[in-house]
Amino acid sequence: MATAKESMSTVFYSHPDCRQHDMGRGHPECPERLDAITDHLRATGLDVALEFRDAPAATLPQIERAHSTNYVNTLQDLLQGLARDGTTRAMDPDTIACPATLSAALHAAGAAVAATDDVLAGRAENAFCAVRPPGHHATRDQAMGFCFFNNVAVAARHALDVHGLQRVAIIDFDVHHGNGTEDIIAGDEWVLMCSFFQHPLYPNSGAVPMGTNMVNLPMEPYTRGAAVREAIEQQWLPALDGFAPQMIFISAGFDAHREDDLGQMGLVEADYAWITRQMMAVARRHSQGRIVSCLEGGYHLSALARSVAAHVRELAGV
Repeated sequence: MATAKESMSTVFYSHPDCRQHDMGRGHPECPERLDAITDHLRATGLDVALEFRDAPAATLPQIERAHSTNYVNTLQDLLQGLARDGTTRAMDPDTIACPATLSAALHAAGAAVAATDDVLAGRAENAFCAVRPPGHHATRDQAMGFCFFNNVAVAARHALDVHGLQRVAIIDFDVHHGNGTEDIIAGDEWVLMCSFFQHPLYPNSGAVPMGTNMVNLPMEPYTRGAAVREAIEQQWLPALDGFAPQMIFISAGFDAHREDDLGQMGLVEADYAWITRQMMAVARRHSQGRIVSCLEGGYHLSALARSVAAHVRELAGV
């Protein structure tokens, strides 16, 4: 489709090892999530608008910008042991580490870092990282909620500490509060985090922000897209324009979709497309269009695939 946005380039980062992380039969955070996304992109022809790249593995120093050194070293030792022994370990009742988890987690964080490098170097205008395990529940020193390393927080710190940016925004539209991201960046004047999430719901946090650099929008169960859009217009957008971020990172969870059983909100694909357009407009005003988006939740495979396609279609401008 010929449009005025033909010059826009969107990179799609993933890695085969992200599919090898497996938390067991019937677990909602399953390898098939990535297959559903890529199959749908091919079936709809949207894949031709994207540049697909394999994610490198993040280095430990990159991860330690968001996590404590002790946590990173301890988790690495544990996960290396599982890889060596071929065993699994429950980190919490919902989060299972397996022999393939370390490589998957390193490549998930590495995708976010590489995408940040690409966008800041002008090799892409924006990027979507189709990776797992997700990241936004991983705190500075704890794995939880399906998450091991906080991919978006690692990337945001990379943009600040390595590339010298002074203001970045993190947008989180997962149905669950991104408690890990908030734990890592609370009180950091260089980061503004804007999120909405169902409340009450796991992890039962976020109603009271941990820092003044948060715009938290707790949503009641069964909230639909119109109410979310209104809240974003009234609270996110003024805060973002006042902050004027030099880059935007998105924790893109799609489990607020009305078909997803892990939450009880009522968003549909058009809502995700609308949110994406709003963030792109903010990025055009303040950030030279620079956006890196990373997959978080979304567990109904068809709804996930359709919602990611709506999000990526807007990013790619097709």
